[in-house]
Amino acid sequence: MTKQKAKSKANPAGGAATYTTEPPDTGLPGKPVSASRSEMLEAVLPNDANPLGYILGGRVMHLIDIAGAIAGHRHSGSYLVTASVDYLDFRSPIHIGDLIVLKAEVNRVFHTSLEVGVKVYSENILTRERKHTSSAYVTYVAVDADLHKHAIPPLILETDEDRRHWREAGERRKIRLAHRYKRPLPPE
Repeated sequence: MTKQKAKSKANPAGGAATYTTEPPDTGLPGKPVSASRSEMLEAVLPNDANPLGYILGGRVMHLIDIAGAIAGHRHSGSYLVTASVDYLDFRSPIHIGDLIVLKAEVNRVFHTSLEVGVKVYSENILTRERKHTSSAYVTYVAVDADLHKHAIPPLILETDEDRRHWREAGERRKIRLAHRYKRPLPPE
């Protein structure tokens, strides 16, 4: 497993320092988390719903994969394939007639993979009230047209929240890899 460090550098415009994560010598210029942020909206229609009038969980999963891939494409500038979904929860249902709103951003870049966090909201079209309904962490691998993996640009961390997401993504990766390769978790 490759280790990454967060490296501080002064912000030329003044204010707080920015942080660049350092995957192994990619030679690629870094991109800020904000460049990957994406929002996707769609109306929930009857063909998306179960007999109770709520969007199907599988439909939500499909939209999460699309929203996550969009954020990943914006950062990597390449094709991506879905490698894993580490976590997905359904907090509350989304009704027919509501909007489903998906917000996604890159949390961490490894060497050829990246993790995207996706939050899902319902929005009432009359009141515009938004409710957080689901969250997921999706890992994608960057590939070329021949499906060969390749390096991804480093991630520039701009805020304390970006740094927290970056740290938490590293912890999730340890668990994911231990599970995938049936190894015990490394000691703290």
